[in-house]
Amino acid sequence: MSMLKWTGRIIMLLSIMGLLSGCWDNKDINHRTLPLIMGVSLTDHEYKIIMQVPELIHDSVEIKMISETGKTINQAIDKISVNLEKQVDLLHIKVIILERKLAERGMKDAISGFMRSEEISDKAYIVICDEDLNDFFNHLNKTIDPKGMTLYNFFEKNAGWNPQISISPIWQVYRSIHSYTRDVAIPMIKAGTSTICDYTGSAVIKNGKMIERITPDETLLFNAFNEQSTQGKIEVMDHASVLIVHNSLKHTTSLTNNKPYMQSQMKLKVVILETRGNPTSAVIKQEIDKLLTLRFQQLFNKIQKSKADILGIGQHFRNKIPRQELVRWRTDYFPNLELSLRIVTDIQNEGYLKISAD
Repeated sequence: MSMLKWTGRIIMLLSIMGLLSGCWDNKDINHRTLPLIMGVSLTDHEYKIIMQVPELIHDSVEIKMISETGKTINQAIDKISVNLEKQVDLLHIKVIILERKLAERGMKDAISGFMRSEEISDKAYIVICDEDLNDFFNHLNKTIDPKGMTLYNFFEKNAGWNPQISISPIWQVYRSIHSYTRDVAIPMIKAGTSTICDYTGSAVIKNGKMIERITPDETLLFNAFNEQSTQGKIEVMDHASVLIVHNSLKHTTSLTNNKPYMQSQMKLKVVILETRGNPTSAVIKQEIDKLLTLRFQQLFNKIQKSKADILGIGQHFRNKIPRQELVRWRTDYFPNLELSLRIVTDIQNEGYLKISAD
């Protein structure tokens, strides 16, 4: 009987040891390289990968640049891993910067590779470099932030993000490539003169390829149309400067004889910061209406001409157009769309100024 008990205990111990052996391939963090930013360019039919890696040297953090080339992105990354004394862990990458030439040629393969990869988070931001990628990273290497988080904070809403800046994580770009009714805008940056980087606007991406670009002011309306907050944006007119504190949007759509119509109303809550002369609140509202309506019309003309629906207008017609017809949204329906935008402004706080409502 005692022999059976000892046999049972030995079997149980062996089973437990088998369960505890699941972490045999775990590597200490000191043996892993954790890049935060990765750049990708395409030259001579080869991809070039540049990584910004924080390194702990004598109790201080320094930024190290690592680069390699390959016929594919994964091959270039594998070469970097082979030549390093540590394992490259891509899970912590926050920003992926693509050179503009690559975006104009087409980045469908690159984005699909990122989505298939189990190492890169699909929440990492995609950014387009509006200059030579090597020059930008050489400038970026001079950042005073030893943790290498400066560029990531530029796009982080809880840090330095501005409503004029578009945000495009990997999963959104991938979705737009395979969607009939939604395209995407990706932020564009270059090396700054007095700052880490300068924001130059947004690239209009259609089927994974850059075909147009919009200004920062036009990007503000793009964000508003996609229900992103425009809080904190200052608009300067002839007679006043106002701060947008809230925005909301409502749409009404119809389809008549296969021609789409949309009426949109944008409500803005603003605070007056300063005035010139003695304008009435009606004059200020009229100037805001005129400024934003003209800006939106310029934006809409650009994207309608390029047949790139970055505003996601086609999403509002998915229940009106047969599914088999959605493939023709960009080519047949969107170019014939008639859209009208009405701006409704509510002045929340006039400060110490008394402005007549006349």
